[in-house]
Amino acid sequence: MKQTNTAFLSQAAMIAAIYVVLTYVFAPFSFGEIQVRIAEALTILPVFTPAAIPGLFIGCLIGNIIGGAILPDIIFGSIATLLGAFFTYQLCRSRQLLAPLPPILANTLIVPFVLRFGYGVALPIPFMMLTVGIGEILSCGVLGLVLYFALRKYKNIVFLPIRN
Repeated sequence: MKQTNTAFLSQAAMIAAIYVVLTYVFAPFSFGEIQVRIAEALTILPVFTPAAIPGLFIGCLIGNIIGGAILPDIIFGSIATLLGAFFTYQLCRSRQLLAPLPPILANTLIVPFVLRFGYGVALPIPFMMLTVGIGEILSCGVLGLVLYFALRKYKNIVFLPIRN
C-alpha cells in the first residue's frame, strides 16, 4: 500500500510539474481572451490515472500564480481544470475518446466569467465562450487526443494503477 501511495503522489507531482512548465513556457498563448493553453492537453491523463486529478489542479494553481493571474483566475481557473479532470475520470471509463469534453466544457463555461468580472474584459461573454472554447478544443481535444493515443500503447509502463 505504501508503494501505491508513493506512486500516486509521484505521478500527481510529476503531472503538476509538467503542467506548470508547459504553462510557463507557452505563457503568451496560455492567458487572455483568446488562449490555447498547451498544458490543458494533460487533462486527458485522468483516463490513465486518478493521480492526474490533484496533479492537474495543483499544476494549474501554480501555473496561474507564476503566470501572474489575479486571485479570481487562480481560484476559478484552477477549479475549472479540477472539474474537468474529475469528470474526465468519472465519465470516461468506457468512452475514452469523449475524455476531452469535460475540461472543454468546464473551461468554456467558467473562464469567460473570470475574464469579464476579474479582468474587466468588455467583450460579450458568449463571444469569450466561443474563443475560450476554440482554444480548449485545440488544446484538450486535438493535443489531448494526440497525447492519449501516444500514451495508450504504453499504458502498462507509464502509470499505475491503469484504468482499462
